[in-house]
Amino acid sequence: MMTLEALRGSPNALARHYGRFRVGERLLLTGHSHQAWPDCGFEAQAEAWLDAARHVDEKWEHAFARAERVRRGFARLLDDADGDYALGASTHELVVRFLSALPLRARPRIVTTDGEFHTLRRQLDRLAEERIEIVRVAHAPAAAVAEHLAALVDDRTAAVMVSAVFFDDGHIAPRLGQVHAACQRAGAELLVDVYHALNVLPLSLRREGLERAFVVGGGYKYCQLGEGNCFLRIPHDCALRPVITGWFAEFETLAAGESAPPVAYGPGAARFAGATYDPTSHYRAARVFDFFEQEELTPEFLRRVSQHQVGFLARSFDALDADSRVIARDRAVTLPELGGFLALQSARAAELCRRLRDRGVLSDYRADVLRLGPAPYLSDAQLQDAVESLGGVIKEVGR
Repeated sequence: MMTLEALRGSPNALARHYGRFRVGERLLLTGHSHQAWPDCGFEAQAEAWLDAARHVDEKWEHAFARAERVRRGFARLLDDADGDYALGASTHELVVRFLSALPLRARPRIVTTDGEFHTLRRQLDRLAEERIEIVRVAHAPAAAVAEHLAALVDDRTAAVMVSAVFFDDGHIAPRLGQVHAACQRAGAELLVDVYHALNVLPLSLRREGLERAFVVGGGYKYCQLGEGNCFLRIPHDCALRPVITGWFAEFETLAAGESAPPVAYGPGAARFAGATYDPTSHYRAARVFDFFEQEELTPEFLRRVSQHQVGFLARSFDALDADSRVIARDRAVTLPELGGFLALQSARAAELCRRLRDRGVLSDYRADVLRLGPAPYLSDAQLQDAVESLGGVIKEVGR
């Protein structure tokens, strides 16, 4: 069983499973965006190719088995026994199907925040140009978001769309069950974006009172699944009819030779299904989910690791005593209120990120925020080296 102490040490006990990404040799503080993939994912990707060569068009039986494993993996991370899971290459294609199913003619209003990732932000901006009313509340402070969203839900509201963890500052939005209750009373839908929370925060739809909510997310970040592994969790017995719909949604009727109007939808996840896709990503994801379970890397354990690492980075940054005119962090937000990365405010975030890369430290930035994202395969010594490099960069910029 993996322990926090084993991951803190040098070499990190997990690092040997990530040889192709050379995590022991590089300072990869990109854990909130693109985590390294375990080596078993490479083997699974090759297996997808070999299955195609072996089975040709009959490969789909094997591909669908992997897809079902991926669905179970996402459901386990959400402590969800009741939902159905549609899979897609990106959250955008799944969000578009969700939006197309809403009764926007009768209820032309969507409530959201000003802190949503660009997948939602851009698409909602475009809907606003088509005279859909988009109402946004401030995402800071995150502790007040649920209350503000719930207060705005009315009988003209088709849906509320909100992140569980905000992508720019890593702040957790608590008590989203309160929003769900308001949506249920008004007949609106709730969609929760868990991409920046999945597998770094323990999530339970049951405990949070979100059993009837839609949930969107994916495995590119903390799940280490790579591209092409996104999902839309659909409440059990959902009767919505997406306008944007793929032919995979009518497999059963095709098999029965039926295709006449009205357009029919399959059961469960098939209601939001797309069309022919590259199954390679599901081979990779299924194997990585197995790896996480074999190593007992549960969300609860990974949260302990993340809180240690983010706290370590925060304390080490504070010890730099950096010029706040160059870079600073919000110390009013406590460690338990943060997701899986440390956000540092700087008007020169892009330059700091570039200079860190020149020193061998990979991070990223969003506007005026430098984001440092640790991962469970990094040791404390590596985190310390990264912060010391940041200290050197801050001095360069200050001069």
